[in-house]
Amino acid sequence: MLERSQKLALYMEGAVQGDAGKMGFGILRYSPNEVACVIDSASAGKDIQEVTDSPRSAPIVASVQEAKKLGGDVFVLGIAPPGGLIPLDWFAAIDEAWSCGMSLLNGLHEPLAGRYPERPGQWIWDIRKEPAGLKPATGETMNLSNNRVLMIGTDMAVGKMTAGLELWKSARNAGVDAEFVATGQIGITITGKGVPLDAVRVDFAGGSIEREVLALANHDLVIVEGQGSLIHPGSTANLPLIRGSNPTHFVLCIRAHQTHLARVPWVKIPQLDAFIGMYEDLAEACGVFKRPKTAAICVNGKDLEPAAVDEYCAEIEARFGIPTVDPVCHGCDRLVPLVIH
Repeated sequence: MLERSQKLALYMEGAVQGDAGKMGFGILRYSPNEVACVIDSASAGKDIQEVTDSPRSAPIVASVQEAKKLGGDVFVLGIAPPGGLIPLDWFAAIDEAWSCGMSLLNGLHEPLAGRYPERPGQWIWDIRKEPAGLKPATGETMNLSNNRVLMIGTDMAVGKMTAGLELWKSARNAGVDAEFVATGQIGITITGKGVPLDAVRVDFAGGSIEREVLALANHDLVIVEGQGSLIHPGSTANLPLIRGSNPTHFVLCIRAHQTHLARVPWVKIPQLDAFIGMYEDLAEACGVFKRPKTAAICVNGKDLEPAAVDEYCAEIEARFGIPTVDPVCHGCDRLVPLVIH
């Protein structure tokens, strides 16, 4: 539904300077669409680059009306609250956006379609909607001849999508015939395609990934966006991702100096070599499937100074013998040869 000529207004009320605006920040970093503005009354009057590390400039405004005046065509829910439901106090802004002629892009579990009367030139895109025609996985991707990289992580929201997109960009810049399979709301918004894995019934989850990967069988490299973590009690995505893609390689994503899960702090993150072995063992399943290789580690070092990021990556690489980079600070050029052989 989203046309690349349409300008986005990112609704990030109260989240510009927090950690809940994952959707908005992902769009700011990677979307090919122009961002007309960010809506957050707490930071209004500033530019997003003044208060965050956004690579893109965009004014911050306090209201939907200001966003419309700046040319906002599409009102994007740029916050990802726990549970994926739309808080009641957001509906005043959503209602106003629809009333003033903006389309709605919603990446949360609660749908907006049917709530508003249809209007010419306006649309509602509820991203988290199960695609039609899904079937259970068959394991067919195991027979593909291309390389398939699955991004895995020690926790939720550690940068699996960011690392995957950076690796995809580096691969394409190096002349590799590479494609990206988006599996979450941000990746689907950015690329315009993919499968919202957390909206798919569990019996069809592996099949949904398999279908996406098989459709890209003629590409030399397929990078699959990861979700969640095997050690997170609330995460169910990893097995269908593994069985659906039958990856040839893993890239492990971690947050610098993190020792316990962010939202389940009683869960301690294991040593990385043990964690990697667990993933590779599960993927191989006692020799039933081909064992993937963990080719690299990507560090989310956004809370560190650049020199500290360099030092931490060097320490991890020396300790575990696996090439380690921060994909935002260092890029992923160094990793491309590791996942195409």
